[in-house]
This record gives sequence, C-alpha cells and structure tokens, in this order.
Amino acid sequence: MDVKEKLSEVVGAGAFFDDPAVLQAYAADFSYMPYGAPNYVVKPKNSGEVSGVIKFCNENSIPVVPCSSKVHFYGATIPKEGGVIMDMSRMDQVLEIDPDNRRVRFEAGVTWDQLTRQLKKEGYRVIMPLTPPAERSVLTDFLEREEPTNQVYDYGEPLAAMEVVWPTGEIFRMGSASVNGYPDSPSKGGNPSGPGLDFYRFFQCAQGTMGVVTWTNLKMESIPKMDKILFAPISDLTYATEFLYRILPRRIGQEVLILNNVDLAAILAEDWPNDFEKLKSTLPPWTLILVLSGLLRRPEEKIAYEENFLAQVIRNEFADLRLAENLPGFPGLRNKVLPILRSPWPADVPHWKNRVKGACQTLSFHTRPVKAKHFVARVEEIAIRHNYPIRDIGVYIQPIEHNRACRPEFSFFYDPENANEKNAVRALYKEAATALINEGAVFTRPYGDLAPIVYERATSYATHLRRLKKIFDPNNIMNPGNLCF
Repeated sequence: MDVKEKLSEVVGAGAFFDDPAVLQAYAADFSYMPYGAPNYVVKPKNSGEVSGVIKFCNENSIPVVPCSSKVHFYGATIPKEGGVIMDMSRMDQVLEIDPDNRRVRFEAGVTWDQLTRQLKKEGYRVIMPLTPPAERSVLTDFLEREEPTNQVYDYGEPLAAMEVVWPTGEIFRMGSASVNGYPDSPSKGGNPSGPGLDFYRFFQCAQGTMGVVTWTNLKMESIPKMDKILFAPISDLTYATEFLYRILPRRIGQEVLILNNVDLAAILAEDWPNDFEKLKSTLPPWTLILVLSGLLRRPEEKIAYEENFLAQVIRNEFADLRLAENLPGFPGLRNKVLPILRSPWPADVPHWKNRVKGACQTLSFHTRPVKAKHFVARVEEIAIRHNYPIRDIGVYIQPIEHNRACRPEFSFFYDPENANEKNAVRALYKEAATALINEGAVFTRPYGDLAPIVYERATSYATHLRRLKKIFDPNNIMNPGNLCF
C-alpha cells in the first residue's frame, strides 16, 4: 500500500492533500525561517485518526509535523525534512465547560476567537496572553509558554490534564484524566499531577518533537463584575520596577504590563499608518497598564481596598508616579485598552506585529525585573551596530508571579519582501540572543536560530534530552530538525 492510499484510508480521501498549491501553503509562517514544503497534508478529526497516521509514519520512517492553526510565528511548523503535515484544525470542539472545577476541555484546533466566544456565553474567560490572533490555536499558545498578561500566581500554570499521542501511535492520558472512566469519573481532570503521571511540561516548547497533544484541560475564571484600568507614563524603568516590587507581592492588580511607545502605538493605531506615526511620537517612552478587578464576591470592596493601598504607596513612597484612569493627552484610552486586553486580535485586521512593516521577529526571555533596564540598553546597543533604528524597536515587559520575575519581549519589525532587511534582522536577533544569554537571560522557548545558542550552553541537558527522544521517538519521526534533534 502506498503512502497516499494508506493516509487517505486513515483520515478519509477528503482530508488528504498532496496538491502542490496546498503543500506550498504550509511551507512558511510569519517568521524569517527558510521555507520547507511537506510531501503530504492530513487533517485528522479525532485521536484515533491521529494515532493511525502516526503509527503508519513510524513504521515507515516518515516525518510528521503537527500544525494546529493558521497562525505560527517561530518556524516550528515548517518541515525540515518533508514528510507529513498533520493539520489539527478539524479537531475544533470545545468538549466540556466545568464551572465547579473552573476548567474547560477542548481540542487542539480550537481557536482563541472560538473559545472566547463560547466561554463568554457562560460568564467565563481564559486568562490570555497579549492580543493572541483570533485564528491561532489556544492550546498552541500555552504549549509555547506564552505569558498571560495577568501576573497573579494562580494563573501562571493554566494547563491541566491532557491527552497525547506518542510517536509510536499510542494514545496516552496524563494527570487526573488518566483515571478509569474519564471524563465521566468524579476526578473530572482538574488536577494536572494526579493520580496519573504528570507529563505536561514534557510537551511545552517541544515543538511537536515528543508527540501530538489532541486535547487539554485549561483553567478558566469568572468574568469580573467590575474593572478599573489605570495608566502611568514612565520614563525610568527602574522607578517603575521598584513600584511593582512594592505592590504586586500584595496581590494588587490583575493584568499588569509595561509597553514602550512603539508597541503601544502599533496596538492602538486605527487609521494606518497615520495613527501609528502620531501615537509613536506622542506617547510616553513607556506606559504602565494596571487593571484592578472585582470578581464575584464583593467586587466594590476589593477594588476600593486596592485603590486605597495604591494611594498610600504613591503618596508615601512614589510621589512622582502619576497613576490615573487616563493617560495624559489620550482621553478615552481606558475604554479602548481593556477590551484589547480581554479579547483576541480580530481576524479581519493584520496582527499589530505584522502591520508595522509586514513581518516581525520577537526575542523574549525571562529575567529578574531589576535587570530589565540593563537588557533593554544591551539590545539597543547591538541594534545600533546592525543599523537597526532603536526608535523602531518594540518592547513589552510582562511581570510574572507578583513580580518575582519578568519577561521582556523585543520586536524587530521588517519588510519580508526585502532580503537585506530580513538578513539584517536575523543577524541582529542571533547576536542579541547570544549576548543576552551570556549575561544571564533565561530562554525557555528554543525556537529556530535560538536552539543551538541555548543547547550549546547546556550540553548535559541536551544529552539527556536526546536519550529521552530516543526512548519516546526511536525512529525520530516527530518534527525532526528542531530542538537538538
């Protein structure tokens, strides 16, 4: 039996594709990584079909590259060695909304637009990263460790129990989803670590090299009864960091983030490019955004307590901080920003990272908040050497777990049709990543050019990772060419 005949048998003739035009659509994403077309595309509709495809490919040493949505940024879904693209977009069911355990169970192809709409009808939401594209897979974002804008510790690890298909084709459930009778059993899958084995970190940032996640449980939260969004213009990152050190460990605020004028202008601009250029030149160098929220119980009292605490801290310790419901010079901003933070980016509008020049390469990592200002200066210094204007660099700083850590993210915008610009950004990205890791930056998402930079400095870790890969994927069929494999 040939490949086309067998794969068509597993997923159905209508879900198998080998037309060159279709294959070409999977050969690139929004990154600068080189093109690489698959030989075939399949669109399974359930875990059994995923298992059937992988079993056949494993027996015949055919590479398999999982792909869960239309929007990818890091090159992880571009085939390095041809093979089969496994497009999970047909697996798009929200399987269960469980208010008692505050969790939602859904398949890999469920998008941000779909999940947000369904949960809103029930009065719930998922704590989301900053402006995820509407057509992007929710599961993908959390497997890729996208940081939520909500810095409260409780929401920092939203993934719970899940189902995966190993590279041998075996279907496996982890955490409390592994009990007999799930999902109808009393455990309901709310606990990611028991009573079954907890493998979920094994798949985070693995880029489909360890297997295919078919569905997951994700924590959800009630939509707040009340919100108050506050802004502060910032010129000194150190001053803002000290303020956050003072308030966030006291559990003040829900969404908290800092954006520089470039990123905030790109997010807010409506009449493009006129609004962008005007906002970029008039916004403060940095803007602190802080959302106070009252959930179901005594929302007025909660917000009043937080406002009172903030007023005391500012009056006694940070008199130069101007924290208010509107940013000076930008009336009505509060009515615009909160919906942006709570909704996916609209599907009919180019994502703000791609609106500036057509494409964007982001560099993100974890560090201590007190080092963020230093790393900003280092990236600017390197950008100058590559003739990249520092006034055009977007910067987003996300506090994590009550400011225990933070994630700076640098956006380098470029024209994807200009080979010189693309090559310059790639060289800038690689030099900046090397310099930052040498100075203590922690990179937890080893994609593309970043992978060798990270693994060359962690040889023992890479050696053990290769041993694990050999155990779970003995024929190295799952997305070969990524990580250190």
